Amino acid sequence: MRVVVITPPEPVVSTEEALQHLKQDSDDDAQLIDAYVAAATAHLDGPDGWLGRALGVQTLEARFDVFHGDDVRLPFEPVIDVVGVSWLGADSVLREGELTDFDLFGSDLAPESGTWAWTGCSVKREAIRVQYRAGYETVPTPIKAAILLMTGDLYRNRSTATDKATAKVEMSTTVANLLAPFRVWR
Repeated sequence: MRVVVITPPEPVVSTEEALQHLKQDSDDDAQLIDAYVAAATAHLDGPDGWLGRALGVQTLEARFDVFHGDDVRLPFEPVIDVVGVSWLGADSVLREGELTDFDLFGSDLAPESGTWAWTGCSVKREAIRVQYRAGYETVPTPIKAAILLMTGDLYRNRSTATDKATAKVEMSTTVANLLAPFRVWR
């Protein structure tokens, strides 16, 4: 299974919040700070993110080769709703499913008929596609705080060059502890 971002989220931390956190009175560095907020958020968010979940509201598409059983767990919670379901038929034509045929239970998408995914569906790579909206309407405060701390680290340490030998830059203990309860392990 592969998940792609169809519609990316809006920034989960505003420029004003970042400027206030960094104690900047002017917005001279606003563009740079926005870039750091975006980098910190991208490190955590969505299919490629460290947290293994969606932060801001976004549209994702989960692409499955085949379904096994009647229920499908959609990754990168919290799942808000299902936007659409489609699959490639044996003739390689993309077909659309009616959303009334499906129920959303927590993070599970369950077809009422239990047969939709197999009827006329060839076994092709990424033949079944479920588009859904995921993310927090209001991002939890610990996640926002972690993004602000990461932004501060990037802002204060703008260069990776150093005269000291280092293997890699670790995530701060504070940031890791703030994020630990939200991390989804796969």
